[in-house]
Amino acid sequence: MKVTFLEPLGISGEKLQAMVEEALGDRAEVTYYDTRIEDTEGLIQRSQGADCVVLSNFKYGREVISRCPDLKMICVAFTGVDHIDVEYCRERGIAVCNCAGYSTVAVADLVFGFIIDLARNVIPCDKVVRQGGTKAGLVGYELEGKKLGVVGAGAIGRRVIRIAQAFGCQVYAYSRTKKEIEGVTFVSLDELLETCDIVSLHVPLNDSTRGLIGEEQLKKMKNSAVLINTARGPVVDSQALAKALKEGVIAGAAVDVFEMEPPVPADHVLFGAPNLIVTPHVAFASQQAFEKRAVIVCGNIKKWLDGEPQNLV
Repeated sequence: MKVTFLEPLGISGEKLQAMVEEALGDRAEVTYYDTRIEDTEGLIQRSQGADCVVLSNFKYGREVISRCPDLKMICVAFTGVDHIDVEYCRERGIAVCNCAGYSTVAVADLVFGFIIDLARNVIPCDKVVRQGGTKAGLVGYELEGKKLGVVGAGAIGRRVIRIAQAFGCQVYAYSRTKKEIEGVTFVSLDELLETCDIVSLHVPLNDSTRGLIGEEQLKKMKNSAVLINTARGPVVDSQALAKALKEGVIAGAAVDVFEMEPPVPADHVLFGAPNLIVTPHVAFASQQAFEKRAVIVCGNIKKWLDGEPQNLV
């Protein structure tokens, strides 16, 4: 059985190899690549002969998979799988497993970094104090008593809810599936947008969530509200968000995800918008999260070899 790691996973190669050897022993021939490539021909070449490949968040579509006749399992070292041609994998009988849960803590941490930055004007304060200014016009607000809305009550959404409750927020949530969480008021998406001071997105990218937040939805929000997107870039219409920020439809936003993986073009429409914090798809990335991810990857491959696959998509 041949297993190929198509890219490094954020921990040392020595540590990863030790973890893989402990999990798989001599059951697999393992190849490790210590660089990341994304071009189709390069990925095809690296994937040749592999029964199982491991990759994170670059596009791995039909044009690659169709030219890898030995492929039987794709282990996605990531939570979302919208970059994988899952339907084609089903046609081929290729198992696709993800690493759901590894970044729950890391993402929720950054969400509140964003929220506090926006609430207390941390970035503008940093700039003005370096220029000899004062707090004039930059006095922010406390989170206690604010209405915080979570769109998508999965693992990350639920952790955001718990942290929000610790801050003393009134928490609202929208979920496609009926859920009950103590202290949380579940409402429609429209009601959440109209009610909340802070809206944080935690949904996967699929046909029903692409463009979920557009011009119409942004206009439903309070003009004092802020939007946090650590989910997927296309969940929000970037043109509409830039317009809403420029016209004062909402007060601010923080965005970790875009329509493409960084590097993001310097002329991206959001970069001209005021009161916006952007980061380069870093929410999932912490030292601890990378180690958790490697543990799950090894477990996924071991369970698949045992005939008891886990984390199947």
